[in-house]
Amino acid sequence: MELSAAARHHSVVDDATLLEQFGSCELPRDAWCHRLHIRVAYLFIRRYDSTEALRRLRAGIQAYNRVVGVTETLTSGYHETLTAAWFSLVSASVKGLPAGLDSNAFCAMHPELLDKGLIRKFYSRERIVSQQAKREFVEPDLAVLPPVE
Repeated sequence: MELSAAARHHSVVDDATLLEQFGSCELPRDAWCHRLHIRVAYLFIRRYDSTEALRRLRAGIQAYNRVVGVTETLTSGYHETLTAAWFSLVSASVKGLPAGLDSNAFCAMHPELLDKGLIRKFYSRERIVSQQAKREFVEPDLAVLPPVE
């Protein structure tokens, strides 16, 4: 039985291939899932300072969405608050980890980051689904996000 593109990319693709395919916007659209967002964020955090890592993540997601034809609506497309909030959560989880840890091992060590519902501990539904939150970063209204260093 052949695996779907999403199943092949969730954990099978190595870090170098993932970054290459993300950077060139060649990931299959059905493979670009939450887990891969987390893996790419982790890899950027490991390679760049936080400002550059977040800049690259934002630009990469937006470029990928344009190339694969993701429609920008309130419920689809790039979302600034979600990107920045997840980046903060991944960044806080990287502290103290050994150098050279690949992104799949990172995900195995932090399965809570793979739960998309984790964001609801920080944001009410009303705040996170707002047009403002999609367009620009808004602070959480339920709990404070960890600082990005």
